[in-house]
Amino acid sequence: MSRENGTKEVERLPKKPYEKELYRLQGELVKLQEWVRHEGARVVVIFEGRDAAGKGGTIKRVTQYLNSRIARVEALPVPTERQRTQWYFKRYIERLPAGGEIVLFDRSWYNRAGVERVMNFCTKEEYTRFLHQCPIFERLLAEEGILLRKYWFSVSDVEQERRFRARLEDPLRSWKLSPMDVESLTRWEEYSQAKDEMFVYTDIPEAPWFVVESDDKRRARINMISHFLSTIPYHEVRKPSIKLPPRPASKGYQRMARELQTYVPDHAATLEG
Repeated sequence: MSRENGTKEVERLPKKPYEKELYRLQGELVKLQEWVRHEGARVVVIFEGRDAAGKGGTIKRVTQYLNSRIARVEALPVPTERQRTQWYFKRYIERLPAGGEIVLFDRSWYNRAGVERVMNFCTKEEYTRFLHQCPIFERLLAEEGILLRKYWFSVSDVEQERRFRARLEDPLRSWKLSPMDVESLTRWEEYSQAKDEMFVYTDIPEAPWFVVESDDKRRARINMISHFLSTIPYHEVRKPSIKLPPRPASKGYQRMARELQTYVPDHAATLEG
């Protein structure tokens, strides 16, 4: 079997231990969130990898119990004509976190080193300039105190194709399979070369790359979240004690009659019995 980096086939993690550990880790993510809010920390997490490598599913598990006002996902669309004439990093800078925020990039400025380079959406000069400027840009983020974490989700060619076919056959997920995804099947080696070159230039001490083996999505999610938590010096923040007050006695206000309101039909009742 052909693998992305010559790795061995991964044994699937059983559902029960996966769900138990995921729930525990999500509890730790909530603690991390409160620490970020309390300390005014700024956290950026980059999710990169091949199409269908499991980035989106992992992001959903990371943010499942977090406050969207604190932790937000950024998945930037194709740049506008105006943005194409600006400094490449500008539109990403606008999405960076303020104090007390976590930003998860579902793909990021590394589009230039991946799909743009392989599909010739940028010039050779733009690509070369990116490889030169990116490490400088990320060092500036680190110097600014931003906690930047970069994860590359690695999937084998066989598993990627299996997931593509599953999407084709599932009407609820077929929208996730784009012509660009299909094109990636025929450009496997070009994407491999692009990823390797990107790592050579951008795997820096201030912002190293961490590779997540993702042929088994459950293992990938558990491993990524566990590692991410281990890299942040968070601690549990003591929250003020909250007590529910007793409900006050009625003052005699009469509510509007139910017949004067329009209710949603009880569709659920049709499923009973």
